[in-house]
Amino acid sequence: MEKSNGHNVVISAKALTKSFGQTTVVHGINFELLRGQILGMIGPSGSGKTTTMRMLAGIYRPTAGRVRVLGQWPAAFKRQTRERIGYMPQQFALYPELSVWENMNFTASIYGLGFPREARFQELLEFVDLAEHKKKLARNLSGGMKRRLSLATTLVHNPDLLFLDEPTAGVDPVLRRKFWDHFKELQRQGRTLFVTTQYVGEAAYCDLVGVMVQGRLPLVETPDGLRRRAFGGEVVDLHTEERLLHRDRYRLHKLPFVQAEPRRIDNQENTLRIVVNEASTAIPELLNWCKTEYITVKSIEEYLPPFDDVFVELVKKVSSPEWTE
Repeated sequence: MEKSNGHNVVISAKALTKSFGQTTVVHGINFELLRGQILGMIGPSGSGKTTTMRMLAGIYRPTAGRVRVLGQWPAAFKRQTRERIGYMPQQFALYPELSVWENMNFTASIYGLGFPREARFQELLEFVDLAEHKKKLARNLSGGMKRRLSLATTLVHNPDLLFLDEPTAGVDPVLRRKFWDHFKELQRQGRTLFVTTQYVGEAAYCDLVGVMVQGRLPLVETPDGLRRRAFGGEVVDLHTEERLLHRDRYRLHKLPFVQAEPRRIDNQENTLRIVVNEASTAIPELLNWCKTEYITVKSIEEYLPPFDDVFVELVKKVSSPEWTE
């Protein structure tokens, strides 16, 4: 993970906690987000993602802990700081009886955006593929178009930091990909993004991924780091001409760079999935081992487990009594 320094830290949370009455919904979470990064907060519904975002945005006051966003305590944001932040809620919060263009104009007025505004509106509506629908009433938009309009209004004042609460919820996979194309473009423009999602596969688009489970944040890692934490290393698939016996699996497990007992894939007797320290160095070593054992290799390659599998493995690990940071 990238080393931080005080000038690059956009969000810093230490032991951040939120309770409603006797119920604690966020338990002492810790993380940092640097300028220009995308952090994806992933977890099931009710895991505390939205509550965390609302504390960072200054909507909720934390029960305990310390948090700084753009160098300030969110509950006491100055106006100039709020103008540097864009917040996109889960639910459509614009006016259904106003047109797309009128909603843009209304939001711009709230943020004190000066005139002329037309060029900025046109640029944003083209950015989210809504320029041809600017006269359409918001109530006549599809669900995906409403999400795109929400994103456009969130960007209208050109914020440095974006809070996007499940922006791709309920949209089809093609539109979801378009949204992430937009987010990556915003990152290239220098924006910092904090995104919550239930779609585990979206981890691949992020610089850092936080895994929230029952109000706790046991892991904040890079996507590759999550795979390593889930499986104990990198993964290699070995496919051979000959049948691989139990003694072969035992000998492979004894190799110093193999982290766990190799297991068969789909009960195939000539295909093994092997967890290793580093795939790039382990593959040549495995080829040499097969050669000395007179085993013919048909194929050998690094396997990248899908993030759905990664998330399942991580939840198992962090939920176990033996889990330690």
